[in-house]
Amino acid sequence: MPRNFIFKTIPFLFLIILFNSCDKEFNVIGEDIIGDSSFDIKKEEFQVVAYNQQLAPIQSNNMPVNALGIYDNPSFGTTTANFVTQVSLTSLGTTFADVTKVKSVVLSIPYFVDSSKTVLDTGTGNSTYVLDSIHGPALAKMKLSIYESGYYMSDLDPEEQYTQPQKFYTNQYSEFNAKKGSVLLNNSTINTAENSQFFFDPAEIVTKDANGVVTARSAPAMKLNLNVDFFQSKIMGAPASKLANNDAFKEYFRGLFFNIERNGSDPTNLAMINFAKGTITITYTETVNSVDTDKTFVLNLTGNTVSLLDQSNTNVNYADAINPSNINKVSGDANLYIKGGEGSMSILKLFSTTDNHGLQLTDAPNGVPDELDDMRRNKYLVNEANLVFYLNSDAMGESSVPQRIYLYDFTNSKVLYDYSADGSTAGNSKYDKYVFGGILDKKTATNGGGPFYKVRITNHIRNLIKNVDSTNVDLGLVVTEDINRNSFNVFRDKTIFPYKAPLASVMNPLGAIIFGNNIPFDDKNYKKRLKFEIYYTKAN
Repeated sequence: MPRNFIFKTIPFLFLIILFNSCDKEFNVIGEDIIGDSSFDIKKEEFQVVAYNQQLAPIQSNNMPVNALGIYDNPSFGTTTANFVTQVSLTSLGTTFADVTKVKSVVLSIPYFVDSSKTVLDTGTGNSTYVLDSIHGPALAKMKLSIYESGYYMSDLDPEEQYTQPQKFYTNQYSEFNAKKGSVLLNNSTINTAENSQFFFDPAEIVTKDANGVVTARSAPAMKLNLNVDFFQSKIMGAPASKLANNDAFKEYFRGLFFNIERNGSDPTNLAMINFAKGTITITYTETVNSVDTDKTFVLNLTGNTVSLLDQSNTNVNYADAINPSNINKVSGDANLYIKGGEGSMSILKLFSTTDNHGLQLTDAPNGVPDELDDMRRNKYLVNEANLVFYLNSDAMGESSVPQRIYLYDFTNSKVLYDYSADGSTAGNSKYDKYVFGGILDKKTATNGGGPFYKVRITNHIRNLIKNVDSTNVDLGLVVTEDINRNSFNVFRDKTIFPYKAPLASVMNPLGAIIFGNNIPFDDKNYKKRLKFEIYYTKAN
C-alpha cells in the first residue's frame, strides 16, 4: 500500500473516531435528543415544596447491619442503640458426657474496618487498623452488659394467625429488658474493657501459644470472655432434645441481650456492626478412659434480631422542626431534618400547585400542575432532571454527616424508576448506583452553595411527561446506610400515615440538616435553597 495513502487515511479515521466518541457522550447526557439544529437545550428551575415528617416507632428486626452504642448528636439529640439476637447451633444433635468441663467461652464479633487505611509493618508482621462506621469520639468507654434474653422471638406473628413473619420494633426496649436474664455473661474481673469500661478497640487480634509464639492474626473484633458457669449449665447440661434442632434450641436458649450504658458524663460513641458474623466458641474438656481431650462447640449469632433505639435529649431546633404544628405543608420548610432510625424524613411535592387549565390551554383545570401540562402539551424532551439539596453546615456543626441520602416514591412506598434502572457499581457498594446519586459532594457548588447532595430523577420526569395518565406522586427523602437495600419497614402504629419507611434509613443512626425550598429572597442562604432543575429541549 502506498505510504502517502496511509498518511491521508489516518487523519480521516481519527476524525470518524472523534465524531463517534463525541456523539456517544452527548447521548449519555440526553439520549432523546435528535441531532438537529432546530432543537435548543434549555435549563429551567421549577417549583418544589418540601416539608418535614416525624417517623414513629418502626420495624427494626432482622436488619443486615445494626447499631450498638450511644451517639450524642448535637444537631438532633442522643441515640442509644441496644441489640438482641437469637443464637443458633452449628452442630445438631450433639451430646456431652457427664464429665465434660468448660474451660472458656469466647464471644467474637468482627468490626468494620477501613481497608484503605490498614498499615502492615513488614518487620514485625503487625497491622494497624482504622475502624469504619464508628460515630463519636474514638475509644470512648461505656458500660456493656450482656445477658441471656428471656424474650422468645417467634418466626411467625400470632396476631396474623401465624401466616406472616413476626415483626419487632425500635421502641420495645422495656419489653426485652424486663425479660432479660439475671446473670451477667461478660463478667470478667480481670479486664474491665470487656464490660464496665468497654470500648470499640481498633487493635489487631493476635493469638499466641503457650510459648508466646504468634499462631494467628485477625482484624479488630469485639472479643469477650463469657461466664463459664452459665454455659456449663445452659449448654453442656442441656437436655438432648433441646440440642436436636434449632427450633427447639432457640426456644430453650432465647438469645443474647446487649445492653449499653454511659459511664457518668464520659464521652460515648456508636458502631455499626454485622452481628450475624459473630460466634460463641465454647472450649471444653472431655475425659474418656482417663484421657483429657479439648474440644470446641460453636454457636452462631444468627436467627431473629431486633435493634432497640431510644431517642433522648432532643435538640430544641430539631424538636420544633418536626412538631406537626410547625410543619408548613403548603409553602414548605426552610430546613429539612432527615434522620435515620426512629427519626424523621422529608416529603417533596414537584411543580407549582397552580392549575388554571388542563392539557390544552382551553381545557378546564384537571388537578395537574399547569407546568406539567405545558411540558406534556409541548412534548418536551428531558435531557436531565435533578433535585439538589445543600447541606446546612452551620446547623450541622460538628455532627457526623451521612454520606448519602435516598429518594423514593413516597405515595406508593416503592423505588423510583431512576433507581431501578441504574446498574452502576463502585468499589465500595455504598456508592453503587452513583448515577442515581444522593452521594454527598463536599466540593463547593458553582454558585458557592457549599456541600450538597444531587439526586437524578430524569426518567421519573420523562415518564410523567410522556404518559399523561401518570400521577405526580409525592417523593420521600431519607438518609440511607446501604443504597442496595430497597425494601420497606412498617411502623408499629398501623393507624397513622405514612405506613412504611425504607429499611436502609432505619439502619442509619445519623442525620442531615439540608436547606428546604422556603427561604426568603433576601436571606443569605437563598442560593442554597432546594432546587428542582430540568434540562430539556423543544422544537423552535
